[in-house]
Amino acid sequence: MHSVEPMTSTEKPILSLLELWAAPDQLKDRLGTTSITGLAYDSRATKPGNIFFCIEGEHFDGNNFVADVMTKGASLVVSQRKTPAAPCDNYVVVDDIRLAMAQAARYFYDDPTSKLRLIGVTGTNGKTSTTHIVERILLAAGYKTGLIGTMGARWSTPGDLKRDMLDLHHTTPQCIDFYQVLDTMVNAGVSHVVMEVSSHALYQKRVGLANFAGGCLTNITQDHLDFHKTMENYKEAKAILFSSLKDSCHKETYAVLNADDEAYSEFNAILKDSPIELFSYGFSKEADFRIIEETARGLGTDIRVAMPEGEEDFNLKILGRFNLYNALAGITIARAEKVEIKTIKEALAEFTGVDGRFEVVRLSENGNGNKKSYPLCIVDYAHTPDGLENVLKAAREVVPQGGKLVVVFGCGGDRDTSKRPQMGAIAERLADRLYVTSDNPRSEEPKQIIADILAGLSRMQNVQVEEDREKSIEQAIQEAAAQDVIVIAGKGHETYQLIKDKVLDFDDRQKVRQGLTKRLS
Repeated sequence: MHSVEPMTSTEKPILSLLELWAAPDQLKDRLGTTSITGLAYDSRATKPGNIFFCIEGEHFDGNNFVADVMTKGASLVVSQRKTPAAPCDNYVVVDDIRLAMAQAARYFYDDPTSKLRLIGVTGTNGKTSTTHIVERILLAAGYKTGLIGTMGARWSTPGDLKRDMLDLHHTTPQCIDFYQVLDTMVNAGVSHVVMEVSSHALYQKRVGLANFAGGCLTNITQDHLDFHKTMENYKEAKAILFSSLKDSCHKETYAVLNADDEAYSEFNAILKDSPIELFSYGFSKEADFRIIEETARGLGTDIRVAMPEGEEDFNLKILGRFNLYNALAGITIARAEKVEIKTIKEALAEFTGVDGRFEVVRLSENGNGNKKSYPLCIVDYAHTPDGLENVLKAAREVVPQGGKLVVVFGCGGDRDTSKRPQMGAIAERLADRLYVTSDNPRSEEPKQIIADILAGLSRMQNVQVEEDREKSIEQAIQEAAAQDVIVIAGKGHETYQLIKDKVLDFDDRQKVRQGLTKRLS
């Protein structure tokens, strides 16, 4: 991955924004003929002629950098405070700093969301896989397609799927970065963009004022309560995406909802009596797109789907009930975008999954030619109770007779603590052997996080505790039988470990390969 660099669009007059923000007349007189050269929320990236937005974040307050950005030549400072932290003549106070930043970004980049079909996918689990599935289908349909999410951003041409991703630091980027990336995609000829939309991003207006053509809700289970505090607040944040569809400039807008999810009726009610077309999916008989047959074969699944047009068969190279939901969401979105069924089938038949999502990690050669001399190892991003339950149930399907299901997992620090004992209980119930370890402890003590997980266990049988994640993975591999299946959960595609204020290189997949190599040496 590499970082996305700030890009400069055509300079824009500042007066329109000053009028929008009801700036004082003296400020309009002084800056009315000024042109905006760019937008910034990070003082380090601020350049001459930029508008700087004083965002109050978790670790930094932009109001503390007003003097710095003015020295760098910022033309205007926008703040939500009545008095900025440093004296400055060129500033305007707004009621909602994040809304003001979204207004400026949409204006500066000529609202790229009105020039392409933007499809947002939100939910606790399944966002990444669903967006990647939709990307693959849209490319197969001949559309130049953009993708934005947990793993970064990219845009690809049909027949040329780009693997390299731009690192955006957030699942859903800050609104200035969001609009800038979309502007770049529009200029590159992209016609469709599918993106993950997190609850944080919706609450913080990172996609504020965007014109979505479609929205999808995968599911809602417990997560991010450290931020949202209650499940009701969490659901209300997710609902913002669907409320925004009502104001979209696109003529054909739609919502895709999981009919089997407990929140289905609530979200269905949001869309009631609106011109938004509603599609549902799942195993429920009431779903518009529903799976009526499923047959696992090796590391793939054949499904039969009942849809408004009739029944259709799809051959998938993925396993697990949770992945079937993701594939079905992708099918439903694709049909909402009027992609032909034949094209959808061809795309899904070639889709092998997403990095770090139920990813089987193997050695290309094990040194002695016996490929059954080591356990099957699966790396997955599962970091919520529901996510861990889903992946363990899917892994159980591939455990051969006489084999055991082993799980290596931990919980992240500085995050919702109430899910830790829940995940411990789920692992104890579904796996035969547990290795409890560290997973991005951040500022917390790993021992306390582990203690919180262990509090959810009813017994301590077949449980190993090892704070060092690398040692824990190695221990699980060394102690497993060749017919066992090991799930290493929590980090998936991540290539780092967050410990205190350090970002250390760490890739579960690499550690698994090292452990397998050592086992076979």
